[in-house]
Amino acid sequence: MNPTRLRTALARWTVWAPILALLPLPFTFGKHIGPAWIVIVAALLGASVLAAVHHAEVVAHKVGEPFGSLVLAIAVTVIEVALIVTLMLSGGSDANTLARDTVFSAAMLTCNGIVGASLLAGAMRHHTVTFNAEGTGAALACVLTLATMCLVLPNFTSSVQGPEFSGSQLAFAAIASLALYGLFVVTQTVRHRDFFLPVDRADYRPLARGNGYTTATRDDLATQESEGEHAEPPTKRAALQSLVLLLVALIAVVGLAKVESKPIEDGVRGLGLPHSFVGVIIALLVLAPETLAAVNAARRDRVQISLNLGYGSAMASIGLTIPVIAIASIWLPTDLHLGLGHTQIVLLGLTAAVGILTVVPGRATRLQGGIHLILTAAFIFLAANP
Repeated sequence: MNPTRLRTALARWTVWAPILALLPLPFTFGKHIGPAWIVIVAALLGASVLAAVHHAEVVAHKVGEPFGSLVLAIAVTVIEVALIVTLMLSGGSDANTLARDTVFSAAMLTCNGIVGASLLAGAMRHHTVTFNAEGTGAALACVLTLATMCLVLPNFTSSVQGPEFSGSQLAFAAIASLALYGLFVVTQTVRHRDFFLPVDRADYRPLARGNGYTTATRDDLATQESEGEHAEPPTKRAALQSLVLLLVALIAVVGLAKVESKPIEDGVRGLGLPHSFVGVIIALLVLAPETLAAVNAARRDRVQISLNLGYGSAMASIGLTIPVIAIASIWLPTDLHLGLGHTQIVLLGLTAAVGILTVVPGRATRLQGGIHLILTAAFIFLAANP
């Protein structure tokens, strides 16, 4: 098939898929559905995810980095918050840990799964991958600070018995999370934008002394960003259309995932898995668009975009979800348990150590990608077999 026709067919398909995905919602939302509807909804959910990836990449290409990564990270966080609040409103004995399980799952799947898959995909195609250690390190520092403050500290406070904050402590954690996330966004998009732009191999050259490496100058990176991909940026009309369709696709993902949530919970229960595994599945669903977008960027030797997506999603997942859940907890019919268990804290600490060692050199090989993916597998396995 002619490549031009193939791209045209793909573009048309991604226009209609999100719209078609909305059609079953009036007939399935909040209702018990049979096996046939479960299969149909699952297929439409997958199509919506793929359409969201396409339209997010179009918007990202138009606005440039790092704004494109930021758009997708915030959009996916909206999905996550909506699913968590919806499921917590249904109550149940395990609803009080759903926010913690989902947010921690998102952090582990982004910092290990997305990062690892991107590094491995990029290194398999280009042998080594390069990125800005300054920007990526700053993002990782924010993620670790947010994770520790919101998910670890509740175990060690004494105002309230159990793994939860008191009202004032939760308010402080929410405000601090928003402040830190806002500071990072300003740093990423205004003051030090060049730290988060892709690095070309030619710009990652040896220093005069020693075996260190230096990245390109601010002017070099600005030129690189303006060149972007070889394809011409989309028109303003096309970008606006993709933005609207991205929102439609994300709404479809939220609705269809909610429809699938009851079958998912029944499946988890039927397999004898702990209820906390529902949080892992929710995180896998909502992070699918970013995972595909990050791997695609890595294959194009734009690993910095992949890392922006991975760590940016982890940061948004914690820094935006926790404040919203904190406000929603006023009306939620259950307590909010945020403190992680011992196994989860160990995995978070190991992720922090490995992440630092991966980021500091500013370049990585298949080995680093494999390490992160092994940590992802360990997290999923231990979530299913605690």
